[in-house]
Amino acid sequence: MTEDASLARLSLNTATTKRWTLQEAVNGAVRAGLPAVGLWRDRVQEAGIDKAARIVADAGLRVSSLCRGGFLTAADDTAARAALDDNRRAVVEAATLGTRELIMVVGGLPAATTPGGPASAYPAPGGPDAARDLVAARERVVERIGDLAPFAAGHGVRLVLEPLHPMFAADRAVISTLGQALDIADPFPAEAVGVVVDTYHVWWDPDLRRQIARAGAAGRIASYQVGDFVLPLAADALLSRGHVGDGYVDFATITRWVAEAGYTGDVEVEIFRQEIWDVPGDETVARVAARYREHVLPYL
Repeated sequence: MTEDASLARLSLNTATTKRWTLQEAVNGAVRAGLPAVGLWRDRVQEAGIDKAARIVADAGLRVSSLCRGGFLTAADDTAARAALDDNRRAVVEAATLGTRELIMVVGGLPAATTPGGPASAYPAPGGPDAARDLVAARERVVERIGDLAPFAAGHGVRLVLEPLHPMFAADRAVISTLGQALDIADPFPAEAVGVVVDTYHVWWDPDLRRQIARAGAAGRIASYQVGDFVLPLAADALLSRGHVGDGYVDFATITRWVAEAGYTGDVEVEIFRQEIWDVPGDETVARVAARYREHVLPYL
């Protein structure tokens, strides 16, 4: 199927069609007339990096981003080295796939036993608890972005910091606002460290317009991701995204701010929701395209 001109900036994030393999997601994007895909590393690694790159290239699609690097907050040296090594592998994967945007979910507190899991045992009274030291965790993110940025730049890849909704600060991202992400990015060239505006995570921020303008002026908006904030929250809060237009996000306003900031890149639809994953993939992609045309495209 030929590309639909109205979808020229729409990218299917593979998280949205979780049941599909990489090949199936690429085929689905092509059938729907989409020009781009945003890839998660699990699907890339299932196929193998070289085959994954061929699958996308043979379909004539571009890769809008690779997700994810990050999880840089470990307090012990062994875990920190392992995290840096994994991020270097992610950089190489991004370069091989032909995208310069590596999304970075920076990691939560060391007290998190696993993303979405319980906290580690609270230590006995009498001293500070390093595993719950939020300030120190953020400082480690700054240090480790500094470690990785030259390596990434050498491969033509940008580290793209993603602020997550504050409810994920404990276990997934100690960066909660776009302003925090930009503060970390500021010491680095814009082509080395950028930010992603993800509506699900930042829609609530009272300073959002100013920070989007700040990011645009600095040339740091590397990705615009859209997904709606839907209530009630799922038992696993990560799975509480919905289709654009099903929840509380003001897509018209945020999209207008992103456009006014000068962003002209792809718009990824990224949704984590079991009910959506249970729907046949082509139905999901069709709804993604329809909601994009209705709620996002008129404001770009």
